[in-house]
Amino acid sequence: MDENLIKSRLQTGFPDAEVHVDLMGNKAQVVVVSDAFAGKRVVQKQQMVYQQLNDLLASGELHAVSMQTLTPDEWAQKKKFGFL
Repeated sequence: MDENLIKSRLQTGFPDAEVHVDLMGNKAQVVVVSDAFAGKRVVQKQQMVYQQLNDLLASGELHAVSMQTLTPDEWAQKKKFGFL
């Protein structure tokens, strides 16, 4: 498993996104910042991300994904207050 593969998948699904990936074995921690998340509930945002990674999860190549899904405004607020 390669961080670049996960990042590429997410950037394909969210072309306007800022994507950060940290891979630890077969577990990934991702941050996806996109306008596509505007007006969506947390579960909807997570489903959008999982949609891009489902085959990797189903094959076991990727075991788990921890994620933060944010709009650019939410990202700016978190960075402003040092939450990220």
